[in-house]
Amino acid sequence: MLFLQDLSYLHPNKELLFENIYLTVNSRDKIALIGNNGSGKSTLLRLITGELQPHKGQIILDTVPYYIPQLFGQYNHLTIAQALRIEGKLLALQEILAGHVTEHNLNQLNDDWTIEERCQEALQYWQLNELSLSQPMATLSGGQKTKVFLAGIHIHQPQLVLLDEPSNHLDIAGRELLYGFIATTTCALIVVSHDRKLLNGLPAIAELSKRGLTQYGGNYDFYVEQKAIANNALGQDIQSREKALRKAKEKERETMERQQKLDARGKRKQEKAGVARIMMNTLRNSAENSTAKIKGAHGEKIDGIADELQALRNELPDIDKMQLGFDNTSLHRGKVLFTATGINHEYGAQRLWKENLDWQINSGERIAIKGLNGSGKTTLIKIILGELEPTIGTVYRADNKTVYIDQDYSLINNQQTVYEQAQQYNRTGLQEHEIKIRLNRFLFSKDDWDKPGSALSGGERMRLLLCCLTIGNQAPDIIMLDEPTNNLDIQNIEILTAAVNAYAGTLLVVSHDLHFLEQVNVENTFNV
Repeated sequence: MLFLQDLSYLHPNKELLFENIYLTVNSRDKIALIGNNGSGKSTLLRLITGELQPHKGQIILDTVPYYIPQLFGQYNHLTIAQALRIEGKLLALQEILAGHVTEHNLNQLNDDWTIEERCQEALQYWQLNELSLSQPMATLSGGQKTKVFLAGIHIHQPQLVLLDEPSNHLDIAGRELLYGFIATTTCALIVVSHDRKLLNGLPAIAELSKRGLTQYGGNYDFYVEQKAIANNALGQDIQSREKALRKAKEKERETMERQQKLDARGKRKQEKAGVARIMMNTLRNSAENSTAKIKGAHGEKIDGIADELQALRNELPDIDKMQLGFDNTSLHRGKVLFTATGINHEYGAQRLWKENLDWQINSGERIAIKGLNGSGKTTLIKIILGELEPTIGTVYRADNKTVYIDQDYSLINNQQTVYEQAQQYNRTGLQEHEIKIRLNRFLFSKDDWDKPGSALSGGERMRLLLCCLTIGNQAPDIIMLDEPTNNLDIQNIEILTAAVNAYAGTLLVVSHDLHFLEQVNVENTFNV
């Protein structure tokens, strides 16, 4: 069905993205494509669709793949039917049923007499019954747009489906439908995702990096086990190389000391024997050359071991290189931070919630705010932050420092450089070199310090924001995370998880990622 042979891709600036890509996808194969942000997962899918062309290698494909991209803004000017490329067939069918049986209409329909029934079945399965195929895509939420394109699979019935982060905008109910579809479909699938539950429903993992594609014959939990074994072996190799480096340096020191003693002893003997000055100079030069050769030989060995050690350290997962840490909040645990009494919000004459909300947030709690798409989670967040007042009921907000972090990490200023952003949070008078040490801890090397915020990936924006929070003189009393994992790869989700778990203050999380909620030890749930 699909064969990738020695595939490589260069960015337009000629920078290599990846090379040595080999992959075979047979009928009904289901493969998860994973890799760090920037490794080229979305690019590889676009190469398979033919949207991009490889620098080298072959793509052999005997079917037309159905592709669901990660972003849908490019379809906003179209109707649902146009975005799904079925408008022509639907119009032709309606014309034929109205008695206009023309050659053009018959060619357009192409004997697809069940197109309307499949559309209805597909929209019903994905809980989109309220939508009309003539409705503009611009009027839909992110979750609805995802479901529209998922519905297109049933409508078009392709043999191969490419999905790029399909669960990103789906609520929990939508994700459950997606998991069920993946488990039961007979289509071949290549799925890019960081959703752990979704990844565990796929029987094979392919990890993309610059060096190529590494395949694992098992789900994501199996992959994690195999990576842990490899990382343990890597740790042992690093320890072995460190030991070898210490021994090589000690050997060099001992050899040089022994050579210096021999040279000194030989010089004393020559002086006693009355060797001529010119011969003494010759012998001294010979001894110096011999010492230099010995030192050079040892130096080459030490440099070789040091290079091997650095190469091994470079293979360490980024989370193992980072140093995380937050100062403690100044609030005592259990202090009332927010109280809502009988609140609701009206848009026009319509109340947002069927029942008025009563809720209290206490210092030190870890709470998940859950609800379906459109249930009013964003409005509730704005009320907690004080950006919006409820039209019904009352709220109490204690004096506190709250940091709101959305899925795009919008607190990062696109016009400021990485260093300037960090300096803005420097309220304790840290010196320049101290700030740069902090940036290094969060994996920003000197090559990154002058990068503008606009050039940073989702994972980089997240790491820079975490770094800035640690540079501040006090941790916030409340951290509010709004779908924080949507634009992160798995590695950066692990970094975020470690940082959140190092934070001792109050945590509010809006997320459909159940695995993330479990990992950050959410204690309570508030359902909107």
